[in-house]
Amino acid sequence: MKLRHLFAAALSTTVLGSGLASAQTVFTVSSWLPPTHTLSTVQKNWCDMLEKESAGRMKCNILPKSVAAPPGTFDAVRDGLADISYTVDGYTPGRFINTQVAEFPFLGDSSVATSVAYQRIYSKYFAPLGEHRGVKALAVFTHGPGIIFNSKKPVTSAADAAGLKFRIGGGNINELSKAMGWNTTLKPAPESFELLSTGVMDGTFFPDESVASFKLSMVKHATTFPGGLYNTSFVFMMNEGKYKGLSPQDKAVVDKLSGEVAARMFGEGWDKVDAASRDMQKSMGVARIAADKAFVKAVMDKQDYLETKWAAAAQVKGLKNPKGVLAEFRAEIAKVK
Repeated sequence: MKLRHLFAAALSTTVLGSGLASAQTVFTVSSWLPPTHTLSTVQKNWCDMLEKESAGRMKCNILPKSVAAPPGTFDAVRDGLADISYTVDGYTPGRFINTQVAEFPFLGDSSVATSVAYQRIYSKYFAPLGEHRGVKALAVFTHGPGIIFNSKKPVTSAADAAGLKFRIGGGNINELSKAMGWNTTLKPAPESFELLSTGVMDGTFFPDESVASFKLSMVKHATTFPGGLYNTSFVFMMNEGKYKGLSPQDKAVVDKLSGEVAARMFGEGWDKVDAASRDMQKSMGVARIAADKAFVKAVMDKQDYLETKWAAAAQVKGLKNPKGVLAEFRAEIAKVK
């Protein structure tokens, strides 16, 4: 009799254990940047928080390599090739319009400030318009202020920049570069080392972080702008079907860790590596100069037209009072601590 009870107890434990295992949700997670890059590490940290907050009901399986090239990542998550990843909106030109508001020059000197403010504006104005339809947008964020880096000479004016070839990441900076008459080519960030080391490009537009992350030892000159020459809009996302399939309890955990929580995590990570890269650039002997008033004005003059052009396109997409939203975004950046 005792043996029969022991067998029944063991069987019950096995069934219960298998029930628990089957109840666990595992997300496949993809990153098109190296595991050491701040976006990869923050994504992993977010996954760790997700597992902890859900008491192990949800966890992540971080894939050893990306399921798609950077420009194809949005569609890869939408189609279920991966459950969670991030991408740059500007890698697919013309697809995302409202998000370009986060890519304009002179927005701010901190990724935390621009990212948190962007998330607030996105939640209030952009999310209801569904521009990221097809995925569950967990958060939006930006990198640190964009800088002109090159291996050839100091860039002290728009004319200096026009004499060089640059890699850019897309978005508003693509339009601004054309308006300025600069020779730029749209390429994903991971291709930068090869482009610069082979001399195909003379430089790249990047935040500070990228000089260290992509080992751009050939960089000798940097030109900074107040609030950055440009910014980049990122979306951190989950497959929509995967999200909808979660229990209400687990959806609540995902929601708790999304929005400003995730945006701030990405921003803090980027600010930290920006600062570390600036120190590294000093040891590399990178000559760093600040754009003068004439250079800044030359950019502003072209950007004024681009903001008007963006406002018209955003209005067609359903955004009411785009110029007012942009002004609110800038004011929100100043509030973020």
